[in-house]
Amino acid sequence: MWFNESVFYQIYTLNFCGAPRDNDGIVEHRILRLNDFMDYFEDLGINAIYFNPVFSSDHHGYDTRDYCKIDERLGTNEDFIEICKNLHDRGMRVVLDGVFNHVGRGFFAFQDVLNNRENSQYKNWFRIDFNGNSPYDDGFYYEGWEGHYELVKLNLDYPDVQNYLLSAVDYWIDAFDIDGIRLDVAYSLPRWFMAMLKDHCRQKKADFFLLGEVLGDNAGYMFSEAHLDSITDYPGFKGLWSSFNSLNMFEMAHTIKRNYGEMYKGQTLFSFVDNHDVERIASKLTDLEKLPLIYGMLFSLPGIPCIYYGSEWGQTGKKEQESDDSLRPEFTKPMPNGLTKYIKKLISIRNQSSALQKGEFKELVLTNKQFVFERNDQQERIIVALNLDDQEFTISLNENLISLIDQQEIENQGQIVLKPKTIHYFKVK
Repeated sequence: MWFNESVFYQIYTLNFCGAPRDNDGIVEHRILRLNDFMDYFEDLGINAIYFNPVFSSDHHGYDTRDYCKIDERLGTNEDFIEICKNLHDRGMRVVLDGVFNHVGRGFFAFQDVLNNRENSQYKNWFRIDFNGNSPYDDGFYYEGWEGHYELVKLNLDYPDVQNYLLSAVDYWIDAFDIDGIRLDVAYSLPRWFMAMLKDHCRQKKADFFLLGEVLGDNAGYMFSEAHLDSITDYPGFKGLWSSFNSLNMFEMAHTIKRNYGEMYKGQTLFSFVDNHDVERIASKLTDLEKLPLIYGMLFSLPGIPCIYYGSEWGQTGKKEQESDDSLRPEFTKPMPNGLTKYIKKLISIRNQSSALQKGEFKELVLTNKQFVFERNDQQERIIVALNLDDQEFTISLNENLISLIDQQEIENQGQIVLKPKTIHYFKVK
């Protein structure tokens, strides 16, 4: 499928476009600024854009008001139709955040319950106890997501809720021609619901992509029971930054073996070095000289790699207790630099390499500071060699090779010297 061969680019849409924190209902056509990034995305080699929530919400996007209306702070449905068409015209797919576990207090059905209580036709859309009370002093209790009562949990067991959400997804496909959905808090969703959604979407679009947000591991049921195409690889994310900071590549190697040799054999996980919920990798790494190297790993290890907007030019951002706004800055134009140019080269190599996209993984050399592995399929063999050390490191490769990053040929030397803090992609001739 297309998604297994793609490089994704994630945008936290509201913050990226400079939207205010609260939705006052005033329409501003901010999302059209993405038109100024189209050339940049295409030049970078991106195959798919994953948008964090774009639908009308109370504040941050995950507190939905209306599943069929673009957030007023971003613009109109017609604006987003234009954006999706322009991306598709350039060969890029569109994946949206599907927030189906909960809604905001401004959601029309919950507003009806607030106004009409037991007489509301929507009272069964939520799990409500009219004999209790909520932290908002509503005069009734309802279930909030993980204790966050601004996020009202939907009753997915209720057929009217199921039909409403499925019809909303139909609208997304029909109006915007979306290619996939990332399921927010998939670990909280019923497995049968995700399987039902997958079947529904595949009937609409045969190659539709469903990605589930999973924070831990041991989630094989997301494939076998929920029928998802991929899940977020948080263990791989942790293995990458942690092994780089501690100079212990055994951690990363162990994570790969556990993911792809044991828990998720035959599946492909959604990989990243940062996203909207974690610190930017440029703030996470203790040695910024290794920033290009960790991207070298991201695009060569098994997985579906995703770049978080701005991190490809080294944007920093640390988590704060009050809000995550520092992780989600506004940008009015691309700001490419040397790191971006290097990442563009890595993406180009991956986009042309079937072995890096979906080849088998084989470990060749493993030390604390070095990691050499092979990706291979029936078409080609690629050897990736990482040296995190401040010293040179020599490896034995009795092959005729082409260095894909600098296009140099290496004729059967047997011994290859890896310079300090470098990563190499060698194609076996």
